[in-house]
Amino acid sequence: MPTFAAVFPGQGSQAVGMGRDLAEAFPAARELFQEIDDALGQHLSRLMFEGPAEELTLTENTQPALLAHSLAVARVLEKEGGFPIGGRALVVAGHSLGEYSALAVAGAFGVAQAARLLRFRGQAMQRAVPAGMGAMAALIGADLALAAAICAEAARGPDGTEVVEPANDNGGGQVVISGAKAAVERAMAIARGKGVKRAVPLAVSAPFHCAMMAPAAKEMAGALALSPPVAPAVPLVANVTAAKTADAGEIGRLLVEQVTATVRWRESVEAMAGMGADSFVELGAGKVLSGLARRIVPDAAATSIGTSAEIETFLKKL
Repeated sequence: MPTFAAVFPGQGSQAVGMGRDLAEAFPAARELFQEIDDALGQHLSRLMFEGPAEELTLTENTQPALLAHSLAVARVLEKEGGFPIGGRALVVAGHSLGEYSALAVAGAFGVAQAARLLRFRGQAMQRAVPAGMGAMAALIGADLALAAAICAEAARGPDGTEVVEPANDNGGGQVVISGAKAAVERAMAIARGKGVKRAVPLAVSAPFHCAMMAPAAKEMAGALALSPPVAPAVPLVANVTAAKTADAGEIGRLLVEQVTATVRWRESVEAMAGMGADSFVELGAGKVLSGLARRIVPDAAATSIGTSAEIETFLKKL
């Protein structure tokens, strides 16, 4: 019986050069990158490998790029190593956009379908809030309850124009807040007065996972109605509920809710451990989720697989 959870990173893990060594080392990775390039009608892989960074960090590019890297790792493990992640994992989960990567690996979305949905999602999120109107910040040394209290004190305006809300409960004493720029700045100042170790502004193009994203959620509802998921081969632990589901209709609804809702990552990791996951395998760019897993569930093992060397090391241990 499988005892590992496969997890997939979200925005912030991207970097110029991502996936390049996979393409150089493995035909399966090159094929995957080409599939996504063809689906988007764009040399996304070239942007991933060569930059420029300013273009890669546009959310409409970042989201499918992170998907591409994660799916390339999964494709190589399956084709070159005979280890299909989607068929071997106990559960899958992804941080924000990583939920689409998780669902693609589990067979709920096709590769091209997931890439197009994430391109649309990135564009919809950018359209939802004019540039410079929103902001996000990480509160280091805060739990969700404290972050929520800080946001409630900082928010202003009956029309919701100065909303600020917890966006990501990442665990390990880190909560990301999101909302109107002025409200986020007030929250950062309040946080410092409440003993939060650090309040760090994030370099983002829009205030993700808050009520200001409601127009993007509406657009995603339309997109997912036209291109819905099917039931995944293994259950998804969803960002919105921190609970597992394999129901295609529910997954579609949760993906819409996810645009404005808090990413309950700490609870999701705890839930996966409670289901029997004794290790977490992070597929794709960076090592953020494996680091969080170690802090949230200290007894669990955590592995990051994003390079050809890491793939080879993982396969040797099987």
